[in-house]
Amino acid sequence: MKRKRLPLPIHPLTKFFQPAAESVTTSLGDASVTSYRGTARHFLTYLGAQYPDVHSLHQLRRDPHILGWLALLRSHNPPLATITRANYVIFQHTAQVDLAWTQQLPALTHLLGRDDVPRKEHHLPRPLTPEQDQLIQQELLRRNDLVSNVLLLLRHTGMRIGECVDLSVDCLRPLGPNQWAIHVPLGNSKLNVGSPWIPSSVNSSTGSVLCGRRLRPLPVVCYCLGHAAVTC
Repeated sequence: MKRKRLPLPIHPLTKFFQPAAESVTTSLGDASVTSYRGTARHFLTYLGAQYPDVHSLHQLRRDPHILGWLALLRSHNPPLATITRANYVIFQHTAQVDLAWTQQLPALTHLLGRDDVPRKEHHLPRPLTPEQDQLIQQELLRRNDLVSNVLLLLRHTGMRIGECVDLSVDCLRPLGPNQWAIHVPLGNSKLNVGSPWIPSSVNSSTGSVLCGRRLRPLPVVCYCLGHAAVTC
């Protein structure tokens, strides 16, 4: 069941913005039609309240009309989400471009620009506390399955997920007494690196990961640091 659409406000410019909203949404869905009409309603309501002397498209100016509308969007209470404000600006600009074409008013295309669209806010992930990190480490050690051992391998070596996936069964290389390194291919056949390994941090995670990567059971020897060879 379609929601009943609210009428646009009674305003001298409604006769222009209503056809523009219909024109730009001809091939779009109901949600887009509602969004464009909602933007036109918001803008015309603002004009009628703040600038009742504006009766024609020729009178529209970036300053004060458009800038005042942008300020209204920013000061909305409760605050509008960034994506909501961005959609308002994009829909209004699209309607004005259509009006610039149909009404032969090129200046309308320049009243709003790319810089007026609010940029998406970037939030950095919150770091784990030492206590949370320790709990994760303990849980991974407790589970001791393929997935947890892969995560342990990534945590202890710092290798990328793709590098871990590409590890060969014989990636462990002895460096000396109780000293090992993991041979990590970098995609380029001419470049390979060795990742030092701390025996106390691994237990049997490497062996579990390497054995789990086999699609069918084959007699493969997986060497684990600080342990004897394990037959997988």
